[in-house]
Amino acid sequence: MNKTARFLSVAAVAAFAAFSAHADEADGSQFALKFDTNRTRAEVAAEAVVEARTHNMEPAGSRVVTYKSTADRAVVRAQAAEAVRTGQIPSGEFSAM
Repeated sequence: MNKTARFLSVAAVAAFAAFSAHADEADGSQFALKFDTNRTRAEVAAEAVVEARTHNMEPAGSRVVTYKSTADRAVVRAQAAEAVRTGQIPSGEFSAM
Protein backbone atom coordinates (compact mmCIF):
# COMPACT_ATOMS: atom_id res chain seq x y z
CA MET A 1 0.00 0.00 0.00
CA ASN A 2 2.89 2.31 0.73
CA LYS A 3 4.29 1.90 -2.81
CA THR A 4 0.89 2.59 -4.39
CA ALA A 5 0.30 5.73 -2.34
CA ARG A 6 3.79 7.02 -3.13
CA PHE A 7 3.30 6.29 -6.87
CA LEU A 8 -0.07 8.04 -6.96
CA SER A 9 1.26 11.08 -5.12
CA VAL A 10 4.24 11.38 -7.49
CA ALA A 11 1.91 10.99 -10.47
CA ALA A 12 -0.43 13.68 -9.10
CA VAL A 13 2.45 16.11 -8.53
CA ALA A 14 3.83 15.42 -12.01
CA ALA A 15 0.40 15.95 -13.60
CA PHE A 16 -0.11 19.20 -11.69
CA ALA A 17 3.37 20.44 -12.68
CA ALA A 18 2.74 19.59 -16.33
CA PHE A 19 -0.63 21.35 -16.29
CA SER A 20 0.74 24.49 -14.67
CA ALA A 21 3.64 24.62 -17.14
CA HIS A 22 1.18 24.91 -20.03
CA ALA A 23 -1.25 27.26 -18.33
CA ASP A 24 -2.08 30.34 -20.37
CA GLU A 25 -4.93 32.60 -21.19
CA ALA A 26 -7.65 30.77 -23.08
CA ASP A 27 -8.04 33.43 -25.76
CA GLY A 28 -4.37 33.63 -26.73
CA SER A 29 -4.30 37.40 -26.29
CA GLN A 30 -0.50 37.46 -26.12
CA PHE A 31 -0.56 36.87 -29.88
CA ALA A 32 -2.97 39.70 -30.64
CA LEU A 33 -1.66 42.29 -33.08
CA LYS A 34 -2.34 45.90 -32.46
CA PHE A 35 -2.80 48.24 -35.41
CA ASP A 36 -2.89 52.00 -35.34
CA THR A 37 -4.14 53.41 -38.61
CA ASN A 38 -5.57 56.66 -39.90
CA ARG A 39 -7.04 55.24 -43.09
CA THR A 40 -10.77 55.19 -43.53
CA ARG A 41 -12.84 52.14 -44.34
CA ALA A 42 -13.59 53.58 -47.81
CA GLU A 43 -9.87 53.98 -48.60
CA VAL A 44 -9.15 50.39 -47.66
CA ALA A 45 -12.13 49.13 -49.68
CA ALA A 46 -11.02 51.14 -52.74
CA GLU A 47 -7.50 49.73 -52.47
CA ALA A 48 -8.92 46.19 -52.23
CA VAL A 49 -10.97 46.72 -55.40
CA VAL A 50 -7.90 47.93 -57.33
CA GLU A 51 -5.82 44.99 -56.08
CA ALA A 52 -8.53 42.49 -57.02
CA ARG A 53 -8.71 43.85 -60.57
CA THR A 54 -4.96 44.00 -61.16
CA HIS A 55 -3.80 40.92 -59.25
CA ASN A 56 -2.10 38.27 -61.34
CA MET A 57 -2.31 34.69 -60.04
CA GLU A 58 0.69 33.67 -62.16
CA PRO A 59 4.02 33.93 -60.31
CA ALA A 60 6.53 36.35 -61.79
CA GLY A 61 8.83 34.71 -64.31
CA SER A 62 6.83 31.51 -64.66
CA ARG A 63 5.52 32.10 -68.16
CA VAL A 64 7.49 30.48 -70.95
CA VAL A 65 8.42 32.92 -73.66
CA THR A 66 7.41 31.67 -77.09
CA TYR A 67 9.44 32.42 -80.15
CA LYS A 68 8.12 32.53 -83.68
CA SER A 69 10.80 31.47 -86.11
CA THR A 70 10.96 32.87 -89.62
CA ALA A 71 13.60 30.37 -90.80
CA ASP A 72 12.77 27.82 -93.48
CA ARG A 73 12.89 24.20 -92.28
CA ALA A 74 14.75 22.95 -95.37
CA VAL A 75 17.44 25.63 -95.02
CA VAL A 76 18.00 24.78 -91.33
CA ARG A 77 18.25 21.05 -92.10
CA ALA A 78 20.77 21.73 -94.87
CA GLN A 79 22.87 23.89 -92.56
CA ALA A 80 22.83 21.16 -89.88
CA ALA A 81 23.86 18.49 -92.39
CA GLU A 82 26.72 20.70 -93.61
CA ALA A 83 27.87 21.30 -90.01
CA VAL A 84 27.94 17.55 -89.35
CA ARG A 85 29.89 16.93 -92.59
CA THR A 86 32.51 19.56 -91.75
CA GLY A 87 32.83 18.38 -88.12
CA GLN A 88 31.47 21.55 -86.52
CA ILE A 89 28.95 19.53 -84.50
CA PRO A 90 29.27 15.89 -83.39
CA SER A 91 27.11 13.14 -84.76
CA GLY A 92 26.47 9.58 -83.59
CA GLU A 93 27.60 7.92 -80.39
CA PHE A 94 30.53 9.18 -78.40
CA SER A 95 33.02 6.67 -77.08
CA ALA A 96 35.35 7.89 -74.31
CA MET A 97 37.86 5.08 -74.13
